[in-house]
Amino acid sequence: MNWKKHAAYGAIYAGLAVALGAFGAHVLEERLTADAMSTWETGARYHMYHALGLVLTALLAGRAEAGAKPFAWALRLLHAGIWLFSGSLYALVLTGAGWLGAVTPLGGVAWVAAWGLAAAALLRSGR
Repeated sequence: MNWKKHAAYGAIYAGLAVALGAFGAHVLEERLTADAMSTWETGARYHMYHALGLVLTALLAGRAEAGAKPFAWALRLLHAGIWLFSGSLYALVLTGAGWLGAVTPLGGVAWVAAWGLAAAALLRSGR
């Protein structure tokens, strides 16, 4: 498992979350309804939380003596959750395609599973 690559992607995702949050606040705010703006902000907020979580989990994976497989899956699921949850919210707001709302919970499920696997990996690692 290349934990440094995952940590770097987490940092990239964090920068992207800042940029997308600023885009929403400065470009979209006057063009969107309050509900759509709230949806955008939710996407950006959870995007940032999980980008930082990806960095932290990758760093912990790099230090782990055991539990590499659960860590590897946790990292994959954190990536997937960012794309599915936040990505679907961004796309929903920009396109108005209501069916994308059905994709969002899949990202949430990926995150719940990721955090469970990270906890299992930490308990297994003995640290």
